[in-house]
Amino acid sequence: MVSVWEFLKGDRSDSFDTGGQFKVTLTKSQPQHAITGSAATTGYLYINLHWSTRGAERPTVGRTLRRFFDPRILRPLEPATAGSSPQSVDLDLACMYELADGSRGVVQPLGRLFGDLSKPPYIKLSGDDVSGASSGETMHINLEKKDQFKRLLVFVYIYDDTPAFDRTQAVITIVPQSGPRIEIKLDERAPAARSCAVVLIENDGEGKLSIRREVRYVHGFQSDLDRLYGFGMQWERGYKSAEKPGS
Repeated sequence: MVSVWEFLKGDRSDSFDTGGQFKVTLTKSQPQHAITGSAATTGYLYINLHWSTRGAERPTVGRTLRRFFDPRILRPLEPATAGSSPQSVDLDLACMYELADGSRGVVQPLGRLFGDLSKPPYIKLSGDDVSGASSGETMHINLEKKDQFKRLLVFVYIYDDTPAFDRTQAVITIVPQSGPRIEIKLDERAPAARSCAVVLIENDGEGKLSIRREVRYVHGFQSDLDRLYGFGMQWERGYKSAEKPGS
């Protein structure tokens, strides 16, 4: 893992390291996990988003034979579809937060709202990966300020022209300082969804952080997730750059 100094000065050449910890996969039937003891109060909680693109489908023998005898083979070729060729992928990792003092906000690439570890919201996004590199996107949460948190909604949104979530092979990995790492897969079919609420992290006020799998897909963006979870913030259209508008 990168050192605190390397992270703060922006040196993130190393890939995200999930270590050799035992893994817990949160599912519909087992959606919750608690982080207790020193793991919930010291160091950082690392949250990583990694995704990739499914390659082109390789034709089976049966499919090849059917195409050989198919009279439509003489027709012009149809444009490639998402299921038959690689697609560009740009997912973004983000977090809506509500602090103990009632303040609310968001950490996300849009608007370059990357957060801060030493002052509110005590959450920082490492950067913006637009291609699904091996390191993906990583968020750090300062657990020494855990008492300042009321709830954190970690979510992922499709920035631009990305195939459905089930084609991105996206995985969220949460790594505490000790104990098992936690994995949530975003592999459900949600063809029209543009955003997904992945996990809700809540402070019970007694030294325990509860992590609950949500995996709720919505057709809209941040404002729609906000309405769903009642953060009550005001939203406006955002951009990563002048050439590439988002929402």
